Amino acid sequence: LTVSDFQLTNEIGYDGHATFSRDGSKIVFEASRPKTDAELERYTKMLSYNLVSPKELELFVMNADGSNVTQLTHLGGANISPYFLKDGKRVIFASNHAMDRKCCDFALYLIDLDGKNLEKVTGQNGSADGFPTFDGNQRRMIWASRRNGTHQGETNIFIADWID
Repeated sequence: LTVSDFQLTNEIGYDGHATFSRDGSKIVFEASRPKTDAELERYTKMLSYNLVSPKELELFVMNADGSNVTQLTHLGGANISPYFLKDGKRVIFASNHAMDRKCCDFALYLIDLDGKNLEKVTGQNGSADGFPTFDGNQRRMIWASRRNGTHQGETNIFIADWID
């Protein structure tokens, strides 16, 4: 295995949790983009402690060569853990944009690559659903959740048949 580096992003802010589309032509990732002087100051201060704030993250899509970066979500809150569906036209992700934005209150959503047709897939207050992924045939989805926990903060792994 040989690895060569090629930096794909260079904007001010955090970029993370990048995943490829099945055909390898696109990449989806979560990112923060400080817009105001106050946001930039807060970002820079936290970065000096090797920290980033997970409170305001949106999803972005780009070509695998780093070109054509497009913001996918404009929801506010934390939109994280994106994963392409096998059709390459939709992304599943976790978000707290419509939830009580206290720590760890997330639901899973689907969205088209043009940013339209947002659809809630899972979630109830306090469930903290996140990190969705699929088996190779995309017949089953697996994700982490705090639902059914017997102790505060307990996270478990769930699996469900995926019917598209």
